[in-house]
Amino acid sequence: MFSLGSWLPALPGLAWGWALLDALLQGLVGACAVSVLCSLLKVYLYIQCVNNPERQAEKEAIAAQRPLLEPLHVLVLTGVLALVGSRVAALVVLEFSLRAVSTVLSLGKGAHSSQLFLLCQYSLGCGVSCGLSFLLEGAPHRSWNLALAAGLAGLLALHSRRLARHVCALYGLHSRARYCGVCILLLAAGHGIPRLLRNALGLAFAVADLAAVELINRDFLSTGEAVRFWTPLTICYTLLVVYMQEESRQSTGRGLVFRTVVVRMGGLFILLLTVGRWTDILHVFVSLLGELWCLLCSGVLLESCWRQ
Repeated sequence: MFSLGSWLPALPGLAWGWALLDALLQGLVGACAVSVLCSLLKVYLYIQCVNNPERQAEKEAIAAQRPLLEPLHVLVLTGVLALVGSRVAALVVLEFSLRAVSTVLSLGKGAHSSQLFLLCQYSLGCGVSCGLSFLLEGAPHRSWNLALAAGLAGLLALHSRRLARHVCALYGLHSRARYCGVCILLLAAGHGIPRLLRNALGLAFAVADLAAVELINRDFLSTGEAVRFWTPLTICYTLLVVYMQEESRQSTGRGLVFRTVVVRMGGLFILLLTVGRWTDILHVFVSLLGELWCLLCSGVLLESCWRQ
């Protein structure tokens, strides 16, 4: 594997340093993808609240300025995604993909889709990280490629955040006065944001699922080892999906979301106790923190989705 460090003389610890840099860059790209998702969903939910007198308090909560929270969210998520190993990240991606397909098939489209977008935040970050790890494996100048990807992702996240701030501050005025081209475009086509997100996430998770399966399978030396891993994994994930579908029919709200995260990570923890490595156990706890952090930072948006 070639990277930025391949151009420099071999020094003790240098390879470890470049590996850490690559992990941080991958985590940054994943965190920026989550930031773009949240910003676009914030725009959509705010537009839905503007012309509804019953949702004015909700609109004000969405528009409330949190200048330090968004950069802190990206920074913390970058660190979490950099720490999580590719094996656990791949398992998180596969688990969410199965859960998303089950949810879409059982509930259909509508109000639930916005909530599903928010619940996939951490899984999206893991998926982007897995995809980059797989696509750039063995690539010449890997670190340069990751740096370019991080720069482009950061630019996209910055403009998405600016769009969300502009909409929350001026959309109500500009949409009535037909003054701003961006707001006029959102007035005409803002209802298509969920479809845009659905298509983008579908493509991202399709690539991530393929990468996840390949990243997991490369650790096995024989078909027998692979079967001994995938069989309990499939049973565990199927039981988790059935349990969460039953829970969602009986209760809703913030408590259900956090309880679901704990149950999912608990099931993954028990599974990896039998077929994983000790580093996987540590990465499960890091993943739990990442999931909880994403849900805490998007609490206002989740409340808005439930009220729909």
